Amino acid sequence: MILKKGDRTSLNNLKIGQRAKVIGLNLNNPEVRRHLLDMGITKGTEILIKKVAPMGDPVDIELRGYELCIRKEEMKNIEVEII
Repeated sequence: MILKKGDRTSLNNLKIGQRAKVIGLNLNNPEVRRHLLDMGITKGTEILIKKVAPMGDPVDIELRGYELCIRKEEMKNIEVEII
């Protein structure tokens, strides 16, 4: 799947070097939702995919001026828009 500017998808579909803006979190678990919010993954935040571990998980992302490693399972719940 080729994603272009303006497309909406979940964060786990992005490739290295792609940027996206968080639209929302699709979670029913309040603890996981709070964890993501505490890490700075909030609506409107811009995220850059930096690198992927050799086995594909976790993924290193950049947001708010710092880098964060996040599991693909968590990334599936983060809805983004490609920028």
